[in-house]
Amino acid sequence: MPASKMRDTHIALAHGNGGRMMRELIEQIFAPALANPTLDTHADAVALPRIAGELMVTTDGFTVQPLEFPGGDIGSLAVHGTVNDLAVAGATPLYLTLNAFIEEGFEIACLRRLAESIGRAARACGVAVVAGDTKVVGRGECDGVYFATTGIGARRQDAQLGTRHIRPGDVVLVSGPVGDHGADVMLAREEFGMRGDLRSDAASVLPYAQALLSINGLRFMRDPTRGGLATVLNDIVNATGHGVRVCEAAIPIRDQVQSVCELLGYDPLYLACEGQLVAVVAATAADEAVEVLRRLAPECARIGRVDESSTRVVLETAFGGERVLDELEDDPLPRIC
Repeated sequence: MPASKMRDTHIALAHGNGGRMMRELIEQIFAPALANPTLDTHADAVALPRIAGELMVTTDGFTVQPLEFPGGDIGSLAVHGTVNDLAVAGATPLYLTLNAFIEEGFEIACLRRLAESIGRAARACGVAVVAGDTKVVGRGECDGVYFATTGIGARRQDAQLGTRHIRPGDVVLVSGPVGDHGADVMLAREEFGMRGDLRSDAASVLPYAQALLSINGLRFMRDPTRGGLATVLNDIVNATGHGVRVCEAAIPIRDQVQSVCELLGYDPLYLACEGQLVAVVAATAADEAVEVLRRLAPECARIGRVDESSTRVVLETAFGGERVLDELEDDPLPRIC
């Protein structure tokens, strides 16, 4: 029997009751958008082919306001965020699961756009959404829609990365300008009466990560999402017991991001990025790493080094002074990724 055409314009609680309306939601919104021939919307579990290499798994949740912003939306953000977590761990992303928590009254046209964005991003990243679930919650119980994902990938046995490999004298790199996503979402909320042409950097960092994996001397990679660059650097300090010294003049920050932060009192080093990575490489491999990364990311930069004489993140300012970048205490911009 052919499926009836979905006529609803907004989500009702009945779209989560397991009956006809829920079936229509899955079959007419999510399944076509994800366009995965192996996605069985009638199964409770899925069988995956045996994965060659070391199995890697990550999980994440996504809540952002507004749901759609210049450069992306919560749908593409969910895919890229999960893919990036696998990529910086040295894995090739293969599969995703998707859970959607949808608020009663949410516009179905917007949900369709977000589902289609998920499908486009997944195909572009070479991953398949193989399983999922939907839940509908009452009005006021979430901000329109939340997504939760699990990502599965494979990593070569010899691709050993992590903070335990970092040594004093290692060099810190960043693939491009920091703070774009945080500043973009801030402007998109229109809470401050400001507008601009800034776009989120939300994208897959998989090409960057795979290029760096060819470098003998790569120690560590991380995507600087919540808490931004400064938080990744503090994570390195906390994990290794060594300090990190970075040069303010070397850190790429767009003029628009800097201007917004100066006006509103934010520090771009603590704002989320969704399409950049931070890498630590041996000093002897730094030139090669920059050369390889610059082919894909022309704005990549060598920004600092690991320093055994300190146990803090120290920023060498453009005026010749020093400033300690402490760990983030308060959330400067909630519901951003």
